[in-house]
Amino acid sequence: MNLCRYFLCFAVFSFIGWAYESAYYTIQRRKLVNSGFLSTCFCPIYGIGALLDLLLLGWIENACVLFVAGIVVTGVLEYFVSWMLEALFGRRWWDYTGWPLNINGRVCALGALAFGIMTVLLVKFIAPFTIGMISNMSLITTYILTAVIAFVMVADTVKSVKNTDNAKLWYVEKQAEIFENFEDSTVVKKIKNVLKR
Repeated sequence: MNLCRYFLCFAVFSFIGWAYESAYYTIQRRKLVNSGFLSTCFCPIYGIGALLDLLLLGWIENACVLFVAGIVVTGVLEYFVSWMLEALFGRRWWDYTGWPLNINGRVCALGALAFGIMTVLLVKFIAPFTIGMISNMSLITTYILTAVIAFVMVADTVKSVKNTDNAKLWYVEKQAEIFENFEDSTVVKKIKNVLKR
């Protein structure tokens, strides 16, 4: 594949990540949510994570090994991006503080399990289909799509960075609320009572 086709794969995976995250927060908040740092339908961290998974783990055939390796690769990426965004903008776009088995609030066990499962689905099913679809495109279609999507992403990134000071980080607020609901749930209370005995 040429560079443009790799970029289109990145764009598709970024879109899938945006769709997954937006659906998750839409269900949690019970209203339509456009998730992510950008205002368009792309979450680049998912695109980068997917390409890293394919480059580093694409050769692994055993699903269990792939699952564990996916947890490590995506966990390192999520931690690094969380740290980088905080270093650049002085704020967090997500915070798992208080969640079970979290590391500095940047990654947590539940997220790691989800990303491990997503790695297996990506390598075994999503990526082969996506790569096949993009490889079958004509070169002119590939170049046009690459130019349009790249322009949209760059313009959106510039706009989002400029508007960062006005951004309301509902992700952080909502994650804290979700954990409070989790802590107050009947099941968790029963588990805590059993552990106290």
